[in-house]
Amino acid sequence: MGGCSSGDGSDENGQVVLRVGDQKGASLQDMLAAAGQLDGLTYKVKWSLFTSGPPILEGINAGSVDFGVVGNTPPVFAAASGARIVLVGATTSRLTGQAILVPKDSPLRTPADLKGKKVAVAKGSSANYHLLSVLTKNGLKFGDVQPQYLQPADALTALTGGRVDAWATWEPYTAQAELQNGARILADGTGYTNGYGFEVTSKDTLKNKARSAALKDFLSRYQRAVQWSSTHPDQWAAIWAKQTRLPGPVAQRAVRRRLTTTIAIDDSVIAEEQRIADSFAAVGLVPHKVAIAGFFDRRFNDLAATARPQQGT
Repeated sequence: MGGCSSGDGSDENGQVVLRVGDQKGASLQDMLAAAGQLDGLTYKVKWSLFTSGPPILEGINAGSVDFGVVGNTPPVFAAASGARIVLVGATTSRLTGQAILVPKDSPLRTPADLKGKKVAVAKGSSANYHLLSVLTKNGLKFGDVQPQYLQPADALTALTGGRVDAWATWEPYTAQAELQNGARILADGTGYTNGYGFEVTSKDTLKNKARSAALKDFLSRYQRAVQWSSTHPDQWAAIWAKQTRLPGPVAQRAVRRRLTTTIAIDDSVIAEEQRIADSFAAVGLVPHKVAIAGFFDRRFNDLAATARPQQGT
C-alpha cells in the first residue's frame, strides 16, 4: 500500500496517508496482515523498510515517517540528538534472543574474554546497550573492546568471515547465525537488559488531527497483532518464514525467543529507559545526559489493555 502525501497528511484524493517504518528483521507489515489487522483501513499506509531502529527514528525526525517500532536504545540516541520523537506505546519481550554471538570455533568462553576484541554492533541499537551492560557487569569498560559499527547483514558477513570476534545482535539474526552458521551465544540478554520495545511517532504527527486519528487506530491494530503473534507463535512463524524466505527452523526459534506482549507506559518503564540513557551518558556514548521522560506520551495507554484480551482468539 502506498500513496503520495501532502502537507496536511493526505494524498491527492484527500485520503489520509500514514507512513510506517518497518524493519527487515521485524516484518510488521507481514505480522499485521497475518493477524487480520490490515483489513478495513480507512486511510492509506505507506510502508518503508529500514535495517534497524535508529534509521527509523531518523526518518521520523526528518518528517518522512509517522510511525515505527524500535528497541530500548534507539530512543536514547535520538533524544540525545534533540530529535522530535514521541514514544506512545510499549511492549516487553523475552530476552533470550538478544545475544552476543561468537563463531562456533571461537576461543572466547565468557564475557570477560571480549577484552581487546572486535565486536560488531549496530550503533544506537538495543544490541548496543546489551553489549555495554555485558561489559560493565563483567568488569570491563566499553573502551576495552573495539566496536565495529555494522548493520546486521554486514555484521553477519564480518563474523563468518573472521573480520570480527563477536557480534551483538537480536532476533531473527541470532537464530539465523546459530542455525545457518553454527554461531554460539556467549551471553544473552538475561540479567543484562530489559525486553522493552517502543512504538514511536513525531510531534508533528500528533499535532495533525487526521493523521493522529489514523495513528491511534494503527497503534491499536499493531498492539492486537503483537498479542496475536504471541498466542499463535507457530502460525506466525510459518507465515513469517514464507514471506521473508527465512528457513522455517530459524523463524520458529526467533519467534519463540522473542514472544512479546503489550504494556502501558508507566513510571517504571520510563525509569528503566532513563537508566539506559544514564548508562550511555556515563561512558560518553551520548554527548550529554538526557531527560527521557519528556519524550513519552501516555495518551494511548488504554490501547495496551484492550489489546490483551485478544489472546484467546
